[in-house]
Amino acid sequence: MGQEKEAAGEIFLSLVIPVFNEEESLPHLWVQIDSALATAEWAWEAIFVDDGSTDASFAVLGELAKQHPQVCALRFRRNYRKAAALAAGFKQARGQVIVTMDADLQDDPREIPRLLDELDRDCDLISGWKAKRRDPLSKTLPSRLFNWITSLVSGVRLRDFNCGLKAYRREVAEDVLPYLYGELYRFLPAVAHWMGYRVGEIPVQHHPRRFGHSKFGAKRLLNGFLDLLTVTFVVRFMTMPMHVFGSLGLISTLCGSVICAYVALLRYEHGNIQNRHPLLMLGILLIIVGIQCFSIGFLGDMIASMHQRGGRTPRIAERLNGR
Repeated sequence: MGQEKEAAGEIFLSLVIPVFNEEESLPHLWVQIDSALATAEWAWEAIFVDDGSTDASFAVLGELAKQHPQVCALRFRRNYRKAAALAAGFKQARGQVIVTMDADLQDDPREIPRLLDELDRDCDLISGWKAKRRDPLSKTLPSRLFNWITSLVSGVRLRDFNCGLKAYRREVAEDVLPYLYGELYRFLPAVAHWMGYRVGEIPVQHHPRRFGHSKFGAKRLLNGFLDLLTVTFVVRFMTMPMHVFGSLGLISTLCGSVICAYVALLRYEHGNIQNRHPLLMLGILLIIVGIQCFSIGFLGDMIASMHQRGGRTPRIAERLNGR
């Protein structure tokens, strides 16, 4: 990547920073960013996305943009949440590498050079890990549970999916962009991993919040598990829905058939079903549900097939000869 930095000509690094009611933090954050990148030998930009702040955050960003040409400020008309802000920043970014961070001063801009160094070591996405997290126990314990389950389900051995400090190669950011909606931004390392990109992690400094208060509550944990199910299905099984619904249909139909066969055996041996009417109804219900699952799987496969024929093909990682 060292040669790429010199050959870039324009922007090598784009910082994407979502902002929501951080007017007090922004001047301090800019000083830290400017100091951390003061000796950089390549061009960089800082894209701040105001996610419908109700304070003077955008006015502060306006002043920064007037004084510093590296600053680009975007604003939403209302609060669309962090994923939308990141998506807008990714679309605006011109750099070969995109680094995301939060605007609340808990992420340390001095970690940016370390993230870039790790990208040079054969990785495509580097995620920060808040080894010494400066948050109350009410946030750290649920976060550890969430990270453990997410790591187990996704197959990506990361200690901290929630850390806002991440570095992406440009092609990674472009490929994960369709999944930046809702609260799915936390799972971008998992999405990148499922797409075949190399994902790494380094410990980073984490500071206590100096101004304002956290924008996330306990409800985020439950939503996180629901989002994990969503992103797992959307990314891993979108092109093969029959593998999911067909398996459920097979299990349901098999269980229903066994139950109905047992009831039929009772009828054959005793002349009646021995008051097994509820069991018979359960067997019939399972068979019907199984058939419905198969139908959904077939429809899903048809839609996926149409999408594959007329849609976007996977990115080519390398090419030998040819055009």
